[in-house]
Amino acid sequence: MNNPYLIRIAIVLAIIPFCNLMLSQDHNDLKLEDIYKNRVYTQERFGPVRWMKDSEGYSSLEINKETGAYDIVRYEAGTGNRSVLISSKQLIPEGSAEPLYIADYTWSEDNTRLLIFTNTRRVWRYHTRGDYWVLNLEDGKLQQLGKDVERTTMMFAKFSPDGSKVAYVSRKNIYVENLSSGKITRITNDGGDNIINGTFDWVYEEELDCRDGFRWSPDGEHIAYWQTDTQGTGIFYMINNIDSVYSVPIPLPYPKAGTTNSSVKIGVVPSKGGVTKWFGIPGDPRNNYLARMDFIPNSDEVMIQQLNRKQNTNTVWVGDINTMELTNILTDSDEAFLDIHDNIMWLDNDKYFTWTSERDGWLHLYKVSRDGVRMSLITKGDFDVINISCIDPASGYVYYIASPDKPIDRYLYRSRLDGRGEAERITPDNMPGQHSYQISADAKWAIHTYQNVVTPPRISLISLPGHNESRLLVSNKEAKERYDRLELEPKEFFRVDIGEAELDAWMIKPRDFDPSKKYPVIIFIYGEPAGATVQNNWGGGDLWHQYMAQQGYLILSIDPRGTRSPRGREWCKIIYRKIGIVAPRDH
Repeated sequence: MNNPYLIRIAIVLAIIPFCNLMLSQDHNDLKLEDIYKNRVYTQERFGPVRWMKDSEGYSSLEINKETGAYDIVRYEAGTGNRSVLISSKQLIPEGSAEPLYIADYTWSEDNTRLLIFTNTRRVWRYHTRGDYWVLNLEDGKLQQLGKDVERTTMMFAKFSPDGSKVAYVSRKNIYVENLSSGKITRITNDGGDNIINGTFDWVYEEELDCRDGFRWSPDGEHIAYWQTDTQGTGIFYMINNIDSVYSVPIPLPYPKAGTTNSSVKIGVVPSKGGVTKWFGIPGDPRNNYLARMDFIPNSDEVMIQQLNRKQNTNTVWVGDINTMELTNILTDSDEAFLDIHDNIMWLDNDKYFTWTSERDGWLHLYKVSRDGVRMSLITKGDFDVINISCIDPASGYVYYIASPDKPIDRYLYRSRLDGRGEAERITPDNMPGQHSYQISADAKWAIHTYQNVVTPPRISLISLPGHNESRLLVSNKEAKERYDRLELEPKEFFRVDIGEAELDAWMIKPRDFDPSKKYPVIIFIYGEPAGATVQNNWGGGDLWHQYMAQQGYLILSIDPRGTRSPRGREWCKIIYRKIGIVAPRDH
């Protein structure tokens, strides 16, 4: 056995029986079958929830006991009154006995039509293709979309702004379907082989989180979309050896670091069909990324974010879809690298927009004029804005998640959009851990999820800004009781001073830990910029690590410098040109 990785596995497996001898038999031992097969410790689920247009209620999915399928119900935020918006019986197609399975759903802008995603299939890692149906709530008509295209090939369907049409991608082309007439128009015709319209190749999906590759114009007259040409990129062959006697190679355009990327451009085409016009964005299309694009509200203009291949300069363009002229309104740069953020909102009659940047050393939200000339700081303080929960121009506040004091926690704050005053913490002080919020558009209500390392997600409806709980939606009381009966060793959080910085860490000790004895140690490592392992959240109870601790191991995890922890620019960018160097040294 020459493979050192296999040798290490063999050593660990050999040690486990001896570690078991150290365990007391007087405890409730975890069993892998209960964790993964029997799912004894599964927690309650909730949703998905969609706030309704009036912000006075929300919709959710609930099982209909008669049909065994989902109803879509509405709850009034103020009173808790429940009504069935759509019974699963309304979702039984003609000639079928079973209701449609709702994998996801979207309301039209006026909430009179429902778009249902069903019969889904995986693309790369997510289920982004399948079939779509539309239910008209006014007349009860249920219609299947895309009858002219192959089943389960439809992707990213979405209503036009007025709800009269739906656009979608199938087999690398974009289609528009009129809901009244059923007429389907293919508005791109060159998709196939190396040309991809309306979605992306692997690089954009993996590195830039791009999947849905087209946008409706505000008036519904045009569609702007990305087109990808993979010709010239290297081919990586995956092997399919599971569904036939002989294996079959699957060619996959897959540019590796430093090799030729796909060529990507952005065009605009009439939604009724016609000729595509292309923006002449400066720079080599194979060495720049068109990372984001969307229409500016109430206009014939798109905002395009162009990221260079080194990913240290983000050039923001405004493009006129009539003249196809481009104007550079903002350029953001960093000596190391930049991240793309999805929290742009237009303010003050579309004269300003919000922008996220680390230019002052912390990740903050700014207010920028439409021409890019004026920029003012909205969120102030020595902390990172982790994510934006809601921007409410009417009240003049932005609500966001931050944790100025403990990077392992998450709390709700708000700041004035005019930049005045200090950040205001909304989450109560007596709830240590991590909090997330799904906030109504008027920022008066929120679905609040609270958890920490010993508390499974507790979901409630609260009113804002007072954070007053109106109703408990999910307690997860049974999951908590099952967990407590296990009498597991606590996950202990602490910090390690390495001189250059203090690192957050946690540890789970073996049962009946004796500090005078030596124990084998397992260190759970990630240590790169996409995530952090030291988090004060539930994480399913971290039962795998608890199981290994019961086998006699001491389990340890450390967040080295460079992990996605809200500790400022210098912390995150320390790994620039040092991937795989800083993390091992810190450990």
